Amino acid sequence: MASDQLPPIRNHLLSRLSGEDKALLLPKMRIVPLKLGQEIEIPAQKLERVYFLESGIASMMASLPRGRDLEVGLFGRDGMSGSALLQYDDRSAYRTVVQMNGSALRIDAADLLDAVRARESIRILLTRFARALSIQVGSTAIANGHSKLEDRLARWVLLAHDRVDGDSMIFTHEHLARMLGVRRSGVTVALHILEGKGLIRSRRSQIIVLDRGGLMELADGAYGLAEEESVRLTGWSLR
Repeated sequence: MASDQLPPIRNHLLSRLSGEDKALLLPKMRIVPLKLGQEIEIPAQKLERVYFLESGIASMMASLPRGRDLEVGLFGRDGMSGSALLQYDDRSAYRTVVQMNGSALRIDAADLLDAVRARESIRILLTRFARALSIQVGSTAIANGHSKLEDRLARWVLLAHDRVDGDSMIFTHEHLARMLGVRRSGVTVALHILEGKGLIRSRRSQIIVLDRGGLMELADGAYGLAEEESVRLTGWSLR
């Protein structure tokens, strides 16, 4: 699709590219919808396409034996899938699944790699995002190992809140349980704790952020470092 047929760019990475860089990439991209549950990366399968999210959220899921999954990272319009390509690997270690409906600018992996080789400025920016994402994955590991469930949930709500417009988000209890790797009943209790503190309002599948500062305080350091590093590396504040 020609660049003049694309809507205004909302993806933070693409928006930071120079006019020359955009002229190289955008004609090779097409806008595509992203549907809840859609898999855009499958472990051990060759990466054929890369998605630069314009809206919605995608989660990187690590799979454990007996069907247990755990989210290790997420991104939205701040980033892209296929970051392994920037590290000279054509396979992903994780299953990347759409967790909130949205849209993306999709490009063939081969075309993206051609652009990365041709333009150092593209390579540097996208590699910096890959670095920021790896720091987020590390922060998630620390939170999963040392934080109470309600603290982890507060962090997760902040991560999602960073990547949407407004303060309302649609996530079921089952969805949150899968992301956090816990039972649904545990998520229900944690949501009640956050709601009791006046930090959120939870209605069926809707979470409304009421007190972002309070959520950050409850996260107790599990949120903040990776986000500061993302700003430093990519030059774009999420919220």
